Amino acid sequence: MSKPAIIPDTTTAGIALDPRTLERVIPESRRPDGSVRKQIKIRPGFTPQEDVRRFRSTRQAEMDARALPKGHVVGWAPPSAAAPALKGPLSKNAKKHEKKKEKKKEKRDEAVRESWEDEDEDEVKEKEKAGAARQEDAGGEAEDAKGAHSPEAPNWAAAPETKESAAVRQKAQSAQAEDLSAELAKLEVR
Repeated sequence: MSKPAIIPDTTTAGIALDPRTLERVIPESRRPDGSVRKQIKIRPGFTPQEDVRRFRSTRQAEMDARALPKGHVVGWAPPSAAAPALKGPLSKNAKKHEKKKEKKKEKRDEAVRESWEDEDEDEVKEKEKAGAARQEDAGGEAEDAKGAHSPEAPNWAAAPETKESAAVRQKAQSAQAEDLSAELAKLEVR
């Protein structure tokens, strides 16, 4: 068991817990003329007007708990500060309502998932048809149409680079570098 504090914590009204008797008391104090005031016992359950807190409804208390500290940046939360939920035990009706909401959400998610799967299947079928049509147009060539570059289906990543395209790319890169250096010059602190 820990030892009681030498100077006990006091309330606004000056009430402290006596470490010997564990009763609430106003400790003895010294008057300006040097005489000593006696220790005053406080009845159990009595709360003086100075110690009465301002009434806060449950909604106000929740808002106070969620309020950002002074100087806090909106949208930023420290990684270790996970706000604990202020939920008490749910009533029977609240549990039933929660289950109903979960089922409804699962049903909605399932419907969305199914519609996504249908779209994916349709896209795959269309690509397969288009690929088969290209191979028929190519006269049954053995070359795979996916990676090849042709005028009908241009693939600029696989296209051979010409002198003209290299010059255009070089000009674009130099212009971009000049723009970046100009921006850095503007941002430079002097």
